[in-house]
Amino acid sequence: MKRLLAFCMATATTFCALAQTPQPPEIAARSYILLDLNSQQVLAERAADMQADPASLTKLMTAYLVFAALRDKKLSLEQTLPVSQRAWAERKGGGSLMFIDTTMSPKVDDLLKGMIVQSGNDASVVLAEAVGGSLDVFVGMMNKQAQAWGLKNTQFRNVTGLSEPGHHASARDVATIAAKIITDFPDFYTLYSIRQFTYNRIKQDNRNLLLGRDPTVDGMKTGFTEAAGYCLVASAVREMPNGKRRLVSVVLGTASREARAGESQKLLNWGFQAWDAIRLFEAGKPIAIVPVWKGKLAEAQLGAPGALFVSVPKGEGDRLKTQIERTDPLLAPLAQGQQVGQIKVSTAGGTPVATVPLVVMQPVELAGIVSRTWDALRLWIK
Repeated sequence: MKRLLAFCMATATTFCALAQTPQPPEIAARSYILLDLNSQQVLAERAADMQADPASLTKLMTAYLVFAALRDKKLSLEQTLPVSQRAWAERKGGGSLMFIDTTMSPKVDDLLKGMIVQSGNDASVVLAEAVGGSLDVFVGMMNKQAQAWGLKNTQFRNVTGLSEPGHHASARDVATIAAKIITDFPDFYTLYSIRQFTYNRIKQDNRNLLLGRDPTVDGMKTGFTEAAGYCLVASAVREMPNGKRRLVSVVLGTASREARAGESQKLLNWGFQAWDAIRLFEAGKPIAIVPVWKGKLAEAQLGAPGALFVSVPKGEGDRLKTQIERTDPLLAPLAQGQQVGQIKVSTAGGTPVATVPLVVMQPVELAGIVSRTWDALRLWIK
């Protein structure tokens, strides 16, 4: 039998669950999305699932796989790599370059900066060849990772982002890749805040103009081709009453470098100003203590798997409610982290807005035979 325990508390919702959702500013881009990384909520979007040419935003996935190789000790930052003829040939394609040639043996650390700060197509090829063994194998790895994340509107044909038939992504998928880098590789993410990098006596500026305009912006990647227009993934973290809050914006298909920076800034400012960030549950703290049968402990502490953040329109946080739904009776043994129900968040009118697992916070071992027999008798009578 299911027991429903309801209680009201400050909580939040997804982007379209509230009646008075803030209206985003007018954004001059073919498509865009604004993601609150703390709550994993989309605050605004337009044509976010439309397939588009991602240009050098492609290098976000290239970088993710290189970061994974570094994490798995398949590469090291101090390791030097040969520059292949294929990488050198990138200077014929008309894209951005780190300006390396076949006489050089750059370090992985420098190649990463060349790919991220300078958006070097040549650096991207060298890194991809090192990780995959060949470009074809590495592109297959990129597509396999996209499929694993459920990116339905993304398909890669190359590692650089140069326009090619069948090479496409969407604003939503690009935001997902960016978020994965930020959460999975926070140490490597700091590379995206570097404003300038010099290699082989050639100094190049990071093309993300927001790095020099907004001190809260610390990444992330620009892109441009004739087919894609001017694109930008931007991320900002600001100190809020409930702690640090990070937003990620993606704008695709703007008219200029200035436009992609300006439209991204408008989205980020609106997200921080029009929405409140609310922490529903603290990590590691129980939200309910309930009876346990046949266990060494008489009660179990239940809660969310971790801290739960939500975003709500300004002033709407206290109008929502949370319900706990769990199985009753709760029988030992119970393992830490074991799911025993759900935490459901809804509007005051009952519209569902979020569901997270209800888990055991500390284990409850099975009691001895005498206690188990006594509890079995009590349950039978009950």
